[in-house]
Amino acid sequence: MATMIFVNLPVKDLDKSKDFFTKLGYSFNPQFTDGNAACLVISDTIFAMLLTEEHFSTFTKKQIADTATHQETLIGLSADSRQAVDELADRALAAGATAAGDAVELEGMYGRSFFDLDGHHWEVTWIDPATAQA
Repeated sequence: MATMIFVNLPVKDLDKSKDFFTKLGYSFNPQFTDGNAACLVISDTIFAMLLTEEHFSTFTKKQIADTATHQETLIGLSADSRQAVDELADRALAAGATAAGDAVELEGMYGRSFFDLDGHHWEVTWIDPATAQA
């Protein structure tokens, strides 16, 4: 069995977050979704648990980071093409995200990044397969 990853993220408004990620084309696993949490399905092995801040607080003794002033994490996702990078980033911005910076273009790599509704930093990157093999 492949290793799976579950990134746990605190959110201020679970319904708004679910709506945001649905607009990006993602779905939720209803088996692990309730009024306190929603299991965002990114791929067969990658999930983000969106937890209300109150529920998230039950898993840690530390204070939740204020994403307006502190960077808590940077979540990187791969894309199959430059077009897929732009499509996902554009959908995120249309759904209420804010750009985290300008598009990045390096030799054989292209990426864009955004902050979701709760200020979590997401980066979407495409790497040219020819460059990756070199």
